[in-house]
Amino acid sequence: MAESMVELSNRISRVPRFQFHGRVTRVVGLVVEAVGVEGAVGDLCRIHSGARGESVAAEIVGFQGDHVLLMPLGSMEGVKPGAAVQRQSRSSGVPFGAGLLGRVLDGLGRPMDGLGPIAYTRMVPIAAEPPNPLTRRPIRDILATGVRSLDGFLTLGRGQRMGIFAGSGVGKSTLLGMMARRTSADVNVIALLGERGREVRDFIEGSLGPEGLARSVVVVATGDQPALVRARGALVATALAEAFRDEGKEVLLMVDSVTRVAMAWRELGLAVGEPPTTRGYPPSVFAQLPRLLERAGNGSRGGITGIYTVLVEGDDFNEPVADHVRSVVDGHVVLSRKLASAGHYPAVDVLESTSRVRDQIVDPEVIRASNRLLELLAAFREKEDLIAVGAYEPGNDALLDRAVRFRDPLKQLLRQEVDDPGDVDDVFRRIVELDRAASGEGR
Repeated sequence: MAESMVELSNRISRVPRFQFHGRVTRVVGLVVEAVGVEGAVGDLCRIHSGARGESVAAEIVGFQGDHVLLMPLGSMEGVKPGAAVQRQSRSSGVPFGAGLLGRVLDGLGRPMDGLGPIAYTRMVPIAAEPPNPLTRRPIRDILATGVRSLDGFLTLGRGQRMGIFAGSGVGKSTLLGMMARRTSADVNVIALLGERGREVRDFIEGSLGPEGLARSVVVVATGDQPALVRARGALVATALAEAFRDEGKEVLLMVDSVTRVAMAWRELGLAVGEPPTTRGYPPSVFAQLPRLLERAGNGSRGGITGIYTVLVEGDDFNEPVADHVRSVVDGHVVLSRKLASAGHYPAVDVLESTSRVRDQIVDPEVIRASNRLLELLAAFREKEDLIAVGAYEPGNDALLDRAVRFRDPLKQLLRQEVDDPGDVDDVFRRIVELDRAASGEGR
């Protein structure tokens, strides 16, 4: 009797398990509609697209009556009406561990650098709530970037969120690479989202270099990837930064660019039927932006300093995404096409930029000195056209006279070669000395 029960148990264990499958009913644009699938928004499914076992991963993004709306995470080639849809899991996470440093991941958190699997200790969810405002530690310490114009005039604090606003081709990626190599943060998490494929390798090997990559995790979702992959790339990078922060590390999170993430959200929103309201963007985009940006910042231990680049269309710094990001972050850096065209790199326009935490973390003497130097820059810019045509007569305006005389030393301070490291204490010293020299002439 005992032997027959064992045999029966073995037979039962060999019986294939019954699995529920839904089926595809319609494909419209980027959305696959299916019936018979039980799940919630964010659940992962697999669409079996062919008789040879081909399948594509998809995520549930909405519902329409009894139909489930799915957004594929890959190519939809081969998907047809009646194709089987199988729910796999709840909203996914991303592997996390010390083995991530120096690695390049795709928008789903999978290694794409050909170096084999990543050693990880746990899975972290890609969707998380921003920290409770009352548990955030105040910003009290300077985060050195190694870029003189930022450290001296737009000083960043550990846990600050800063937007970098720029048109195309003004040195945005080069500036990010300089910061990643020289920052005083413990770890860099860099998201390259919506970029051209050529630019990714150029950034990793050129702008970032082996030194920067060794202390970084890079998440890549190029512009040819589905919108859902590009959108998830920002969540994957933020989740990894949060995991490092929870270990007590100071993290520099760079998302390049948040504009392309917003564009991916726009594609998703329009695909599931949201109405376009602001320049073609549906309302959900402006609800999701602050949720993403607010996840950076200081925690009870460790912190995330967030750098979010904004690609302004047609150099319009007041377009909807740029305006919304600027209202959420703790400061903004404007890269000027005029400066870039004149060979002034990094092309940071310090007069149009601001750091909202600088006055809390920098010595008052340095603040006063940098403000007086900014006053000289502003005076020169106001009368630059008159100076250029020779209509400026020395002696009529003492402030403008000093601005003209100290224009070149200020330009030398603000200009910086890619391989020219900057030290924050040295920058502060140079600012104070230059201000003393300029103020001495004014007496």
